[in-house]
Amino acid sequence: MEYCYLGNTGLWVSRLCLGTMNFGVDTDEQEAFKIMDAALDVGLNFFDTANIYGWGDNAGTTERIIGKWFAQGGNRREKVILATKVHEDMRDANDMYNSKAGLSAYKIRRHLEGSMRRLQTDHIELYYMHHIDRNVTWEELWGALIPEVEKGKIDYIGSSNFAGWDIAVAQAAASQRHFIGLVCEQHKYNLNCRIPELEVIPAASHFGLGIIPWAPLDGGLLARNALTDANSGRRSKLAGKIKTHYAQLQVFSNFCNDLGEHPDSVALAWLLSNPSVDSPIIGPRTLEQFEQALQALNVKLGQVELTALDKIFPGPGGTTPYAYAW
Repeated sequence: MEYCYLGNTGLWVSRLCLGTMNFGVDTDEQEAFKIMDAALDVGLNFFDTANIYGWGDNAGTTERIIGKWFAQGGNRREKVILATKVHEDMRDANDMYNSKAGLSAYKIRRHLEGSMRRLQTDHIELYYMHHIDRNVTWEELWGALIPEVEKGKIDYIGSSNFAGWDIAVAQAAASQRHFIGLVCEQHKYNLNCRIPELEVIPAASHFGLGIIPWAPLDGGLLARNALTDANSGRRSKLAGKIKTHYAQLQVFSNFCNDLGEHPDSVALAWLLSNPSVDSPIIGPRTLEQFEQALQALNVKLGQVELTALDKIFPGPGGTTPYAYAW
């Protein structure tokens, strides 16, 4: 396993992050336990979840599964850099009118406590704002989050799905409070979705935030069986998207074949080659998929390969404003 600092912090995290969104949905508890055990066995120490995972009336299910796994002992909790998130509606009747998605101080306090109960832990290493809430001021947000850091319940704060200017405003407000502010931005970023290169990645790099890509395979579009596997219900949802990108995916598949690598390994290796990227989130449904994802760590792309991938999956042409102006 390879490791890197998380953003500008002194925290070492594995170069792949275990995403748990499928736990309790497409992955039962027993298989989830096997995947998490395998992660520790290979030195993958960075786990990502969210209070909403399980979805709808089952929100919180994924955190509960992770909490049960921690409770088995063996220093599992101590070995994990744990990230979870706040923002969404948790279907808690006690929230009443404050149940809707958002980031009020009230919600942050209640939902942090709820996450720790489900996860069977007294602290969270990385607490993400799952989405921006522009109805809430940064005076309120930092006023709610900084005390939780000071109490030791949270080590670091991250953002997810923020615009570049959201990151800038957040860091300016944090600086006024002599606080480190955000340490990473979790964002949709992959070969087929390179919009973040315009503003989000430059902003994150400027302010010292690491990029944690979610959907690194674009929901399966860049997976090894995208062109052939049409058996599962999940795959059928991709049918239209695959049809739209079929010619492009065929070129990509041929490129990967020439390298002797699987498309998913190349897609992950492409992200890992970017110095702004800390740790792409892999979201295995099975132990086999987890083991397949690890293969990306052995794929090293040189400039020739990176240039070829730029031709197959063109980016926006640079950062703002140079991508579209002089």
